[in-house]
Amino acid sequence: MRVLLVGAGGVGTAVTRIAARRPFFELMVVADYDPARAEAAVTALGADGDRFRAERVDAGDEAQVTALLERHGCDVLLNATDPRFVMPLFRAARAGGATYLDMAMSLSRPHGERPYEECGVKLGDEQFAQGAEWEAAGLLALVGMGVEPGLSDVFARYAADELFDEIEEIGVRDGANLTVDGYDFAPSFSIWTTIEECLNPPVVYEKDRGWYTTEPFSEPEVFDFPEGIGPVECVNVEHEEVLLVPRRVDARRVTFKYGLGREFTDTLRTLHLLGLDRTEPVTVPGPDGPVKVSPRDVVAACLPDPATLGDRMHGKTCAGTWVRGTKDGAPREVYLYHVVDNQWSMSEYGCQAVVWQTAVNPVVALELLATGAWSGAGVLGPEAFPAGPFLDLLTAYGSPWGLREQ
Repeated sequence: MRVLLVGAGGVGTAVTRIAARRPFFELMVVADYDPARAEAAVTALGADGDRFRAERVDAGDEAQVTALLERHGCDVLLNATDPRFVMPLFRAARAGGATYLDMAMSLSRPHGERPYEECGVKLGDEQFAQGAEWEAAGLLALVGMGVEPGLSDVFARYAADELFDEIEEIGVRDGANLTVDGYDFAPSFSIWTTIEECLNPPVVYEKDRGWYTTEPFSEPEVFDFPEGIGPVECVNVEHEEVLLVPRRVDARRVTFKYGLGREFTDTLRTLHLLGLDRTEPVTVPGPDGPVKVSPRDVVAACLPDPATLGDRMHGKTCAGTWVRGTKDGAPREVYLYHVVDNQWSMSEYGCQAVVWQTAVNPVVALELLATGAWSGAGVLGPEAFPAGPFLDLLTAYGSPWGLREQ
């Protein structure tokens, strides 16, 4: 396997550090718009970096990405950029005859008249619209293969296959007790992506109704997270699992709720009220005349890079899937989860917990594809594949998962 990794930020760098310890691939080309970031990711591997190469690439330039795939003979493209670049990279992989993986899917657009009732363009719609072309070509696009979406979808598949006869509800629940020294507000993941998913209308799936939307931060509940994290208030947030899981797993209801905390949601609401969540450029004065800038890009530039916060971060992050249904005629309720302690991920890999937890899952998926344990054609989510091999290999990577009867 020869892999083109596009994006050498926090998650991309974590991918290289995890993959460097595994023998399943021949070459990984690390490409970024900023060549210094790509070089830094490779150089940091030291003696383990023999199978890695650094390159510069514009993720929005499909022809340039396809040419890079061909120049290095890469048969897989792993997208570790933000969701704005999903479609150009998706199309470039198809043009280059490569398998494609991402951790976030093509962007949504709210319904023009009833944004908090009906779906407009859903997450992943643009990718699934091309599914027949990928299948006809015998190529695989494995979409949403991070931690959430990704591992959470694998948990849903495992629950359906191994733990339940009938499923009433699948609810992805994400929470943490992470703190960052010296910052009152320091998101542990890309603020650009955080704003996108938290301020868009959340999507809920019900079998008798299909997909529909609600208002941001709706249906608050307190969920008790394992391994000392404890109770955290969780709210509805737009996320890919709700669009992915019902395609392959029979459940009457699917939701995603994120443990943001009241202060975080209040900050996001303020950004929205001020229009600072907008991506459309606005004109502002500059020393050399008017300049057009995206308000959301300004917010991102004013905050610390999440990848650099590991040394100041304390606590744990938990990703998991809560499932309620019946087994052998009796009610059952479980929470399948994966916890990463920031102290462990920093000491073991030099990566903060949230980006490491996101990065480990596509590396596990790459290894399963390389060995043939996972295979397929078309545009497929993680729930389309057998869960057992994935969960076994994740444990073999030194990061076991857990199951709690509720």
